[in-house]
Amino acid sequence: MIMKNQSKSKSHRGYYLFNCRDLTLGRLASKAAFVIIGKHKADYSPHEDKGGWAIVVNSQDVKVTGRKRMNKVYHRFSGYPGRISSRKMDDLLKENPERVVREAIYGMLPKNKLRDRMMKRIKIFADENHGLKADLIRVK
Repeated sequence: MIMKNQSKSKSHRGYYLFNCRDLTLGRLASKAAFVIIGKHKADYSPHEDKGGWAIVVNSQDVKVTGRKRMNKVYHRFSGYPGRISSRKMDDLLKENPERVVREAIYGMLPKNKLRDRMMKRIKIFADENHGLKADLIRVK
């Protein structure tokens, strides 16, 4: 017998700390996406947003392999003809290292309606000072 007023159990979203000094950019992005999506939980379901928070520190010290730092190009398009702007990874890391990590994680998330909601659960900091007082789970 099914009762109408049964409430689903609320799952606790954990806070997971990622250090860019420990991981390369791609491995960091895939592990952070795994946590944000919620695949680490036993009650994972692809159509529900049950993932945790990802706190990324030391984004200015992110590691990349090969010649990506000099050759990888990030493009932005405004929507107007001729208004595409391109920047190399090296220049972007000097000016805004948080954006490099954010775009790497964004590319690892599923391409569906939950993606923008998942991206709101990412906090990226250039150095160690994050000022969060939650119980952080360190990810290696």
